[in-house]
Amino acid sequence: MILLQLSSGQGPIECCKAIGLALKEIEKECRAKNIEFNVVDTVGADYKGCFKSALIKLDSRLEGKAKQLASSWQGAMLWVSQSRFRPKHKRKNWFFSGQIFEIDESRLDSGVTFDTCRASGAGGQHVNTTDSAVRATHNETGISVRVESERSQHANKRLARALLFQKLEMMKQEQMTSQEKARWQQHWELERGNPVKTFKGEKFVPVASKSH
Repeated sequence: MILLQLSSGQGPIECCKAIGLALKEIEKECRAKNIEFNVVDTVGADYKGCFKSALIKLDSRLEGKAKQLASSWQGAMLWVSQSRFRPKHKRKNWFFSGQIFEIDESRLDSGVTFDTCRASGAGGQHVNTTDSAVRATHNETGISVRVESERSQHANKRLARALLFQKLEMMKQEQMTSQEKARWQQHWELERGNPVKTFKGEKFVPVASKSH
């Protein structure tokens, strides 16, 4: 499974808007290359279409195709645009980042308990009368996620794995020591000076790209 996490870091609302625009751009790329695109989880910001972070799952029948696309979005990225939220603001450079994760699903399952339950909410009679929802619990930490966005139990189980993986990664980051956080911040500052992708204007037009 290939996961791509986009993050605005501690950036302002403009960086969160960049993530919303990036999601549309990645979905467009996936359609053009016949890659399955699923948004597993988002952390919203104060305005519609703006996200502090987003986790995307990419799947393709051709091995390596999804990974290649995700890898092109790994690193620091730059959106050059006048702020639509603060029109008089002088700053025009807004940064966000991408991080790729390649998950061995069989290894992740070894420490996870899956339970099925009845889905709730919108979705019609089929969703409401089948045990399609899945709860995944990481046995060691007790971290648990519930997924019912897909109609099939199998699809929800795959998304639950992805979401649980993200939660575990976030927990690791929260447990970083101050020294580790300082090293991470220094690495991020260096990456910002050499973005792997640059976009321009409100239409988020790609103007430069570098491959790893």
